[in-house]
Amino acid sequence: MTENPTELSIQNSAVVLIDHQPAIALQTAPPSQTQLVNNVAGLAETAAALGVPTVLTTVGATGSVLVDPLFKEITAAFPDLEPIDRTSTAAWSHPGVRAAVEATGRRKLIMAGLSTDVCLTQAVLGALKDGYEVFFVTDCSAGVTPEAHEDAKVRLSMAGAKPINWLAVFSEWVPDYTAPERIALNGIMSRRANSSGVFADYVLAQVTGGIVKAPDFLS
Repeated sequence: MTENPTELSIQNSAVVLIDHQPAIALQTAPPSQTQLVNNVAGLAETAAALGVPTVLTTVGATGSVLVDPLFKEITAAFPDLEPIDRTSTAAWSHPGVRAAVEATGRRKLIMAGLSTDVCLTQAVLGALKDGYEVFFVTDCSAGVTPEAHEDAKVRLSMAGAKPINWLAVFSEWVPDYTAPERIALNGIMSRRANSSGVFADYVLAQVTGGIVKAPDFLS
């Protein structure tokens, strides 16, 4: 990742994705389930591509009434990373989760989870109590109702965590669009970034079609 002098920079951070599972998602009320999955996939794929240390957690994924694995998009991004399963909504109380976060060596955490008001809130508050700087990704999280999501965002912000969206994370990790690591993420941008991805596709089409000259950093 390239240097970013911003005071609240997310450079040298680790990612913690909490309980992005189909059955949990069906209990939440995001603006769009499809968009939620797309956003989480974009964050996960970007973290994997940049080698950002990542911790995955599930709740009741096995040994319960249902088998409820992570979204397949997250598993595809991290095929060799075993999620830490538990039975409590409070992920931060699980010693394995805390140990995994400590093992990253990072004190800044990018956290997202389902649901915002329960599992994510409990984990973020626990991390803050232990002295971590936390950014919570609002559009990769969802509450059991829209009101619950908004209430949780206010509560976490008042506690000292900082709201952010996944494309802002993407852009702060690699702010220089001419950097090789940013160029390597063009495929993720195209697939996951909605209107920004459409714009990137349009620009590339002009270059491919010979209408405009490719910039030096793409040659």
